[in-house]
Amino acid sequence: MDALELLLKRVSVPRLQEPAPTAQQLDVMLRSALRAPDHGQIRPWRFITIEGEARNKLGDLFVEGLLSTTADASAELIEKTRCLPLRAPMLLIVVATITEHATVPAHEQLLAAGCAAHGILLAAHAQGVGAVWRTGAVAQIPHINAGLGLQDNEQIIAYMYLGTPINSLRNPPELDPAAFVRSWPK
Repeated sequence: MDALELLLKRVSVPRLQEPAPTAQQLDVMLRSALRAPDHGQIRPWRFITIEGEARNKLGDLFVEGLLSTTADASAELIEKTRCLPLRAPMLLIVVATITEHATVPAHEQLLAAGCAAHGILLAAHAQGVGAVWRTGAVAQIPHINAGLGLQDNEQIIAYMYLGTPINSLRNPPELDPAAFVRSWPK
């Protein structure tokens, strides 16, 4: 697959199954993430891998987080929350690590971490690994972040779900770039 085909055809793959990416595939994804634009070369990111039985532990942590914010959660919501990490054989959590810097503001560091996450998606697709970037409420709950070892200067950018696609990949819709561009001044 050439680079332009990769950029034009990448799609999210929400339905995943075993096997998880191999160690070599994961290494390529992480190396791709490390090529993200990084003003100041401060590398404002880190990654957490979760697979196997650790996915069940993460599901328990998700439930604890849910109950810390929604004490009256229904049994159905609790079970759905517990099963979230089981949607893929591997999760790769992308964490933005924001540091005080004289010339690189926090928003640039967040964007750099987001670009690192995008690099993971592209490298996954290039290798035939299914991937979907999710965040949702579980990325914002302090109890969950603490349980994952995040510090006060860190935040979750992505829960990247990785595995083997269950279905054929869909064709992405064709969008007209002109709908998103205007000249300035008008």
